[in-house]
Amino acid sequence: MRLSPRELKGVVSFLNQLKSQANALQTEQSTDKARLEANTQQTEWSAKTAWQYLSELAKNLDILKPKGPALSLDGKTPWPSMRLTDFRVDARRKKLRDQEVFDYIAMGWNVVPLQGTPRDASVSANFPPGLQRIESRLAAGTVRHERIEVRHPEKNTLQAFRFDYRTEARGTITITANHDEATLAFRLANVRAFEVLSVAYPADQVRYDLMDELAKLIVGESSAFLP
Repeated sequence: MRLSPRELKGVVSFLNQLKSQANALQTEQSTDKARLEANTQQTEWSAKTAWQYLSELAKNLDILKPKGPALSLDGKTPWPSMRLTDFRVDARRKKLRDQEVFDYIAMGWNVVPLQGTPRDASVSANFPPGLQRIESRLAAGTVRHERIEVRHPEKNTLQAFRFDYRTEARGTITITANHDEATLAFRLANVRAFEVLSVAYPADQVRYDLMDELAKLIVGESSAFLP
C-alpha cells in the first residue's frame, strides 16, 4: 500500500513532532543529571568541610571544657552552673547513585555541673502548659528522670506531677546532607537552653566562617549562626 504525498507529509510531520519531543526530553534529562552531579559535588565538599571543622573543634573544646548555658526545666528552678565535656564527633555515609556520600555528621557532648558531680533535684507541674514545657525540655536535654504522680493524702485525687531528675544532660548537633537540593540541615539540641532548633543552609554557604559562628553559639558567645 502506497501513501499519497499528502499522507506521507502528515506522517513525516508527526514523526518530526515526536523527534522534537524526544530531543527536548533528552536535553532536560541531561540538564537534570548535570545539576544533580554539581549539587552532589558541592554538598560533599561542604559536608567534608563541616566534618573536618567539627572534628578539630571537638578536640579543643574537650580540653577547654567551656561553660554551659543557664538551664531550667520549669523556668523557675535554676540548675547549677554547668560546663560542657566529653565532645565526640561521628559521621555516617550512604550510597547515592552508585557513589558513597555523607549521610549525616553529628557532634555530642555532656552537660555537667561546673563544680562537683550531678545531683538529684525535682520540679512539679499541675497544669498542662507547665507539664508540656517540662517534658519537652527533658526530652531536648536527654535528661534522665522519673515522673511521679502527686496525690492528695486523704482524697487520693491527682494534684500534680513531680519530675525527679539528675542535673546532667546531653547536647548534640546533627548535620544532614541533601545532595539533590545542595543543602545542609542543622539540628541543634540543648545548645542555648533546653530546646531543639533547626536551620538549613545552601551547601555553598557552609564554609569555615559559618562554622565559626556555630562554634561561638556552642560556647555561649554572640553568634550570627541562627537567622
